[in-house]
Order: sequence, then C-alpha cells, then structure tokens
Amino acid sequence: MLELHCHTTYSDGTLTPTQLVEAAVSAGVKALAITDHDTLSGWDEAEAAARSRDLEIVPGVELSTVHCDRSLHVLGFYPDREALEVPLRDRLDGRWWRARKMAENLANMGYPITLPELGEGVAPSRPHLANAMVEAGYVRSMEEAFDRFLGDDKPAYVSYPKFTAREGIQLLRKCGGVPVWAHPYLFRGGEVETVLPELVEAGLMGIEVYHPHHRSSQRRRLLELCDRYGLIATGGSDYHGPKAAGKDEHPLNRLNVSLSLLAPLKRAAEDLKPS
Repeated sequence: MLELHCHTTYSDGTLTPTQLVEAAVSAGVKALAITDHDTLSGWDEAEAAARSRDLEIVPGVELSTVHCDRSLHVLGFYPDREALEVPLRDRLDGRWWRARKMAENLANMGYPITLPELGEGVAPSRPHLANAMVEAGYVRSMEEAFDRFLGDDKPAYVSYPKFTAREGIQLLRKCGGVPVWAHPYLFRGGEVETVLPELVEAGLMGIEVYHPHHRSSQRRRLLELCDRYGLIATGGSDYHGPKAAGKDEHPLNRLNVSLSLLAPLKRAAEDLKPS
C-alpha cells in the first residue's frame, strides 16, 4: 500500500514519472514517494499524473552522501522545494563531474563511451554509463559493466565529490525535509549499530526498515533501533522500473508496507516547519 523509495528516468529509473504512477496504481499502491537521486525534477509530472488517480504523491529525494569514505544514501521527505533546489544544483554538478571522470577512466582503459544526453534536471548515474558500455558492445549486460568496471572499488569507479552524511542530514532538516537512512544494511562503511548513533547526533529522524535487501531478522533489529532512538520507520522497494529484459527485480508493493507509516512521517515534517 505504501512505497517510499522509487526512482524515475530523472535519475537511474527506467520509467518516466507518469509511467511510474500508472505502475503504482496497477500494483495497488496508495501513497508513492518520488525519491530520485539528488534531484526533485520528477515531482511535477508525477503529481500531474496522479491527480485523476487514487494515489497520493509523497515529495522526496535521495541524497548521495559519504560516511567513513563509503557511499551512504539519505532519503528526504516533504522538503521545501524552493529551499532545496538551489543547493541540489551543486549535487547535480558533482554527479556530472563524476560521470565524466568515470568515462575518462574507461577511455584510458580502451573503452571510450559517449555520455548520454540527458534532459534538464536529470541526475547522471552509473547505470547510464553501464548502458553506454552495452550499446558500445564492450559488455553484454549492465550487470557485467558493474562487475568488471563500474562497481565500488572497480577500476573505472570514482567516488562522489565529498558531501558528508552529516551535511546531507543537516541540509534536509534546514530545508524542512525529514532525513531517513536508506537501506542501512547495504552500507559498507561500518556496522549499523555503530554508525547509527553518529547519524542520530547529526539529526537523523528515521530509518528505512523495509527494503528488499533487508532480511526479516534485520528488519526486526531496525525496528528495535527505531524504538531505542525515537526514530520513524519507513519502507519501500527501491523501485527502478523493469530492466531491459522487461523483468522487475523488485516489483512495486511486494513488501506490502503499511500505509500507517505515513502519518508519523507527515507529523515529523510538520514539526520541522518554522513556527
């Protein structure tokens, strides 16, 4: 019923915001968050597509930050668009810098590619480069591109320009957004129990408990941590749309996240508004 982590073609998703709305309605979703990487550009189209549907759009974003020299993603919900769009331009510029550096690395290795022409406000991501490698005939699939060249610590990989998790959390709160740690058990820079207090001290307000890569035991542990630190629990399929073969690896609404999780998130957002 609730999907609080979805991507569109404005970042590394394969569906336009309109197509995502249609897919969500078909899957029985009642509230859908648009959380593209470092951009808010998909909101308008999604909201327009949802007006005649029984679907609530939750405005969101997924910030790409760094903690302990590892990528750590922070979801932000209900931010003030006018306040957040300007600082996000730096994040988009950083993504373009990163994409060009990885393309340079690939060229130096003998695999030159042409960076895709993306529209205004679209955040370039590694899947864009992987797809370019497939089209150039260097690899047979995007998975192979990641396994051999673009994955973390692979030869063409370039990390994000330094933007710490603390900075991301504080930026979201400053702009009225509720910061939530995305898929904690995918983080490779430390144990969840060790990292979480540092993020809470920085102003973290929630944890993405329900995620396709979290085992049931991990979800239970995250719920315990939410209780201990007074954090909001969220969840979503981290939906990126069907792959080239037409198969959804993590279908929408597969996790059956309860719609009841939305109310605490809304209350937290209201609490962040200036009195």
